[in-house]
Amino acid sequence: MKRIYAIGGGEIKNKETIELDAYLVDKAKEHAGSKRPYALFIPTASHDFMPYYNSFHKIYTGVFNVKTDVALTVYHDYGLEKIKNKFLKSDIIYVGGGNTLFMIDSWKKTGILDLITDAYNREVIICGLSAGAICWFEDIYTDSLENDNKKDAPYSMAKGLGWIKGVVSPHYDERAIDFDQIVLNNYKEAIGIENNSMLEIIDGKITRSISSNNKNAYKIINNNGKLSKEII
Repeated sequence: MKRIYAIGGGEIKNKETIELDAYLVDKAKEHAGSKRPYALFIPTASHDFMPYYNSFHKIYTGVFNVKTDVALTVYHDYGLEKIKNKFLKSDIIYVGGGNTLFMIDSWKKTGILDLITDAYNREVIICGLSAGAICWFEDIYTDSLENDNKKDAPYSMAKGLGWIKGVVSPHYDERAIDFDQIVLNNYKEAIGIENNSMLEIIDGKITRSISSNNKNAYKIINNNGKLSKEII
């Protein structure tokens, strides 16, 4: 069973996603069996920002007693074989937030995408937040596009990896007005994932959403120019 868990947003360091993290840890423990679960954090989207990993470590090790490690590929010298061993040991891979398009491009250049793909095919649990949640979809609503000044542009549509069919926005509770208009003008349906909510995707199909703090993921349907929404 191949699994992806997509978290719409939230600050892990402030324990905003702690209920979702607890759920993911339970899945990692199931995968690990009798051994201590091993979680690999991938901070490519944040340009290998180590305080981000430190926050992840404090929660997953400090709270849940999961062994953590990090895959650094942006500004650090690394051997792909060494990183490959980290992937081979993993029960769960957690992809952090940041610049989605930079992350995808970097993964392709460094070979990390091949390692993630292999892990997914071996049924290692894949999860991620914000950029790490939407990158798997066909069409993504992101602020990762850069203007001439190399600064983040306003949110707009871009292409993701295409592992999962559909159109998706993270931080939907913050971006609903703008994203709804894009859906109204361009798509028959889409998905909006609010902060502190998570999609469960099994074998490429969205099965349900998992909520915390009264946040949800929504299926947004365009009915001939009129939108309707339902909780997934």
